[in-house]
Amino acid sequence: MTTTLDAQAAFTGTVAPEGDDRLDETRLTQWFEQNVAGFVGPLSIAKFKGGQSNPTYRIDAPSGPYVLRRKPFGKLLPSAHAVDREYKVQAALSATGFPVAPQYGLCTDDSVIGSWFYVMGCVDGRTIWDGGMPGATPESRRAHYEAMVDTLAALHNIDVEGVGLGDFGKPGNYFGRQVERWTRQYRLSETETMDEMEQLIAWLPATLPEQTRVSVVHGDYRIDNMIFAPGEPRVAAVLDWELSTLGDPLADFTYFCTAWVQDNAGRSGVQDLDRKALGIPELEEVVERYCAQTGRDGLPGLDWYLAYNFFRLAAIIQGIKKRVIDGTASSAHAKAMSEKVQPLAALAWAHAQRV
Repeated sequence: MTTTLDAQAAFTGTVAPEGDDRLDETRLTQWFEQNVAGFVGPLSIAKFKGGQSNPTYRIDAPSGPYVLRRKPFGKLLPSAHAVDREYKVQAALSATGFPVAPQYGLCTDDSVIGSWFYVMGCVDGRTIWDGGMPGATPESRRAHYEAMVDTLAALHNIDVEGVGLGDFGKPGNYFGRQVERWTRQYRLSETETMDEMEQLIAWLPATLPEQTRVSVVHGDYRIDNMIFAPGEPRVAAVLDWELSTLGDPLADFTYFCTAWVQDNAGRSGVQDLDRKALGIPELEEVVERYCAQTGRDGLPGLDWYLAYNFFRLAAIIQGIKKRVIDGTASSAHAKAMSEKVQPLAALAWAHAQRV
């Protein structure tokens, strides 16, 4: 049986926590005993190598494997690393049957391990890191992509008030607030002047599209942030809700669409692949399927949304770059990731010039 953790470990691996990554096993065991239904100790702790934001651990115990995500230690940017929000949205969506990992508890007491954290369960299935899906048949690839579109449409069709998430974010002017937020975050972690970022910071707020709908937006919806059911093209769990909020569902969908305008390089991009031979649907088909399931006539102005998404990614990765420079990055891959800021900014500005 493959779990979420096993699938992730197959690609990122785990290491014994060292230094500041170590957790207090005694205090953590006490918290598990008091808060996690069915927990049976003792527990052991391993840290996943991957992930540049909220450090993630594998917790093994006789009662089963668990996942723990905590805030990084040290000085943090305002509003970043909100593990309480990750927990809240997943707990609410779980009650609707939407595919998320089971949530066991949130701890806001820094004295347990030194920071806030939450614990969730494991989901049987497969992690797919490469958008080309090596080894799959064309029929299977198409079915997996259709499942991803269908799952995202299902998320955007959920009644936020009905599931208790009406206060999960401000409903209006989503893109205006997001551009302001990521501009602010970028400025707080800025390490050098980039002409494309300066152009985007001026252009984006002056060209905002009209917002017509409000939904939960995941914020990082791509193929490697979900678990697929064993042996079938079904999304068993959507992972990594760190950037989720209430907002314009087109932000989520167009972020997913960025895969079609990025090269693969072993990741989620499919731009340079022979999509027809592989069975991967074209972007026009993906847009049509999503619009049909969400009651839209179409999606005009796609380049604006792509420019926004690449700008946002550049701002996020600039935060990682700043932590690399400050020596507080939580991953060995962080330095390589930090070098992507400039190319993303250039790509964002290229799409902006097509609007």
